[in-house]
Amino acid sequence: MLNSLHVDGNSWLHRMPVGAKLATLLVFGLSLAFSLSMPLQTTAAFATGALYFSLGLGARAALRRIRPMLISIAVLGLFNIYALDLITSATLTLRLLAILFLASAITATTSLGAFMETLDRLLAPLDRLGLVRAADISLALGLTLRFVPDIADRYEALKAAHQARGIPVRLHRMLGPLFILALKEADSIAEAIDARGIRRHEKRTD
Repeated sequence: MLNSLHVDGNSWLHRMPVGAKLATLLVFGLSLAFSLSMPLQTTAAFATGALYFSLGLGARAALRRIRPMLISIAVLGLFNIYALDLITSATLTLRLLAILFLASAITATTSLGAFMETLDRLLAPLDRLGLVRAADISLALGLTLRFVPDIADRYEALKAAHQARGIPVRLHRMLGPLFILALKEADSIAEAIDARGIRRHEKRTD
């Protein structure tokens, strides 16, 4: 069974069309990007945070889903304090948090199939012009979203295995096994895709 970041539900955000969700995220992100207002960024971060944590995931599960991004934002925020100043760093950090929360809420309320179908439809004009292969792009992005929770689960499994053996948990010790497991699963999925003929590339003619 394919796992994804989607969470079943019937909220207004679940019922919102995927295209409208993506357009909202785009407009929201651009609006914050062109503003340095601390009150605006703070309000946006709290509002989107409340939206994300109200989806019924539970606080621990909700935090676990976005923990890597939160760590990255925290590190970037600390760097910006030295590179810029405290106020600017706080503003940028709040902006990233707001976008992260909204993007995570949209991801959690959008099924993988609906996302890929919408992306196919949006890229159809470019596909007809021969500029892109819409089906391949939507498949690639869909598989990327599908792998996010899977890799996180494998990391937790490796971490638990290290702890059970009394081995100190070090990120550099787990990167190798995690990378190998990810490659094996990616290879098996690629074989399944080819076996089912999901990608129908036209044969080249000389």
